[in-house]
Amino acid sequence: MTALILAQAAGGGFDTRLLIVWGLIIVVFYMFMIRPQVKKQKDQKKFADELKKGDKVITTSGMHGKVIDIADNTVLLETEGGHKIRFNKSAISIDESKALNAPVVTK
Repeated sequence: MTALILAQAAGGGFDTRLLIVWGLIIVVFYMFMIRPQVKKQKDQKKFADELKKGDKVITTSGMHGKVIDIADNTVLLETEGGHKIRFNKSAISIDESKALNAPVVTK
């Protein structure tokens, strides 16, 4: 890369093809890396905002539970053993019914 820049500086010319290539690299990087991550964050926030009592959910740590109370930024879950545990809304990962119906991917 440095050699290419030095060669252009010595030649004195500006190659628009290099600018187009860098532009394409940036567009591809945005399309495959940044945009999907932003969409995933929006979907996760929407899911956390739509939680209601009685929903069966799975946390990011893998804990399964039923929502029994929702506060500002926290959710109280009841596990199968009857234990009640409070989590941040951001720790709630997915609806349990969606996780159980997800297709299994094998290699």
